[in-house]
Amino acid sequence: MKLLDRLQNEVLVADGAMGTLLYSYGIDFCYEELNVEKPEIIEKIHRDYIAAGADIIQTNTYGANFLKLARYGQEDRVKEYNEAAVRIAKRAAAPGNQYVLGTIGGLLGIRKSDASTSEVLKYVQQQADALLTGEPDGLLLETYYDFEELSMVVTELRKMTDLPIIAQVSMDEPGILQNGLQLNDALHRLESLGADIVGVNCRLGPYHTIQAFDNVTLPKHAFLSAAPNASLLDVEDGRIVYASEADYFGRAATLLREEGVRLIGGCCGTTPMHIAAAKKQLRGLPPIIEKVVNPKKPIVIREADPVKYEPLHIKAKTKRTVIVELDTPRHLETDKYFEGANLLYDAGVDAVTLADNSLASPRISNMAMGSILKHEYNVRPLVHLTCRDHNLIGLQSHLMGLDALGIHDILAVTGDPTKVGDFPGATSVYDVSSMELLQLIKQLNEGISFTGKPLRKKANFSVAAAFNPNVRVLDRAVKRLEKKIECGADYIITQPVYTKEKIIDIYEATKHLDTPIFIGIMPLTNIRNAEFLHHEVPGIKLSEEVLERMRACGDDREKATQEGITIAKGLVDTAAELFNGIYIITPFLRYDMSLELINHIKELDAEKERKIVHA
Repeated sequence: MKLLDRLQNEVLVADGAMGTLLYSYGIDFCYEELNVEKPEIIEKIHRDYIAAGADIIQTNTYGANFLKLARYGQEDRVKEYNEAAVRIAKRAAAPGNQYVLGTIGGLLGIRKSDASTSEVLKYVQQQADALLTGEPDGLLLETYYDFEELSMVVTELRKMTDLPIIAQVSMDEPGILQNGLQLNDALHRLESLGADIVGVNCRLGPYHTIQAFDNVTLPKHAFLSAAPNASLLDVEDGRIVYASEADYFGRAATLLREEGVRLIGGCCGTTPMHIAAAKKQLRGLPPIIEKVVNPKKPIVIREADPVKYEPLHIKAKTKRTVIVELDTPRHLETDKYFEGANLLYDAGVDAVTLADNSLASPRISNMAMGSILKHEYNVRPLVHLTCRDHNLIGLQSHLMGLDALGIHDILAVTGDPTKVGDFPGATSVYDVSSMELLQLIKQLNEGISFTGKPLRKKANFSVAAAFNPNVRVLDRAVKRLEKKIECGADYIITQPVYTKEKIIDIYEATKHLDTPIFIGIMPLTNIRNAEFLHHEVPGIKLSEEVLERMRACGDDREKATQEGITIAKGLVDTAAELFNGIYIITPFLRYDMSLELINHIKELDAEKERKIVHA
């Protein structure tokens, strides 16, 4: 009898974790390689699950795709590993006629940059072709955090085969996907796309998985499935462990059945003992064919708190807008910093920007200093937020803290690698790219956590993205810039530019964009400063003319300062003709130099206004 026919009248039990058992054996390399190199190990695990009572087993192919195998240098063995996996599973299942599902794991999580849409489809097609060659009884799509990815994959596979497709999402929060979609809505959408069995697996233990199904209505044309973890994970002596007892898992299986689930297996931490316990508890129980769901009262997400200032990206579309960077100190003496920031703001700048440990060197927290500027000095802060220093937990916590402080202006940046800074042995986090951080910030603006959970209130961030125009192929950099805008960047802040020609090039390359651009200008202080920037700082290049002008100043500090300001004023003249946004970067807390440039901008705008009046 075919799988879907059995599910009409029975609750079936699937196998449990493959990786958990391999991990317990001390295997720490590519699990899919075992399909060819040590097939007897994989076959034994299949047989152990069958002996425990599993009606269904899945192939050892969760990571047998091009992208994941490439981590081990084995991307050219996709076909070999998948075909071998189906043969092993079918050999193990033959005596008892258990069903074999060809497993395809999700590729994207929070990090959408791991693969493009076209690459995901290419890798899935390649893996599915290999699995289907072995004629499994169905395809299992498991551990998909990105709902758009899963929807796309179901749609594509439905074109490729008439075999049953099991589509399972993974959640960080019970009943809610990462994008804020309710589980019930997600499962019914998958059904409409052609999935025959829809459900959840991984991340959550039995308790939260049961809770997630509480508000799931029975599909009309599909069946429900669930494969929870054994429990929440723990770490003992550096090893991942799951504390759940098999009997508890078996009792939980009956509660899943009461929620209408007809295909019940296990994910991380589960073993043949867990599956045997589930089989024992479910034996003889018919499937639930009717279920009453009491609508859950939705959590109200209130609108964001009103913002005192006009957003920078709104103002810069029509008016001169000037921001000045003043990096927080690398020491604990702060009087000069606050004095400078106050003077700059009084001079009329729209915001004072604070880098996030620029050049990977520790400075006083820009969040703390930004809060002091805002609440004690009435200065508008624009804080930078790097992917380098914060994991996903820290990023969301940091952003929620900024919202609580009333700080709404952010520059999302990748961050210089730690190797260039004071602690070259420190870890660079990079859980997400700057593009993904832009998307997550915009998600908070909808009142949705990174995990999809409602935050009860919308944030109100105006977020900038960085742009390095100091590259050989500017058009390529602009393409990347366009992607940042697609990800949610409200405006753009450039790296410092040191030639008028480059500013003109930027204008010509970006004039098709409606997104405001702030041209970065940083005055030079002396020839050593100029050569350091030119030769050692990534993303900054000076012209030979500028280097010669600074070199001519020799050791005369005052002359070098004035020459640096003169060069910067010339750049400001060009930038102010073509862009409304000017981004002045203060060198070494020399806010006197930034003040002179601010006054120069004011004079330019006043002269322009006079010409308009007299015209």
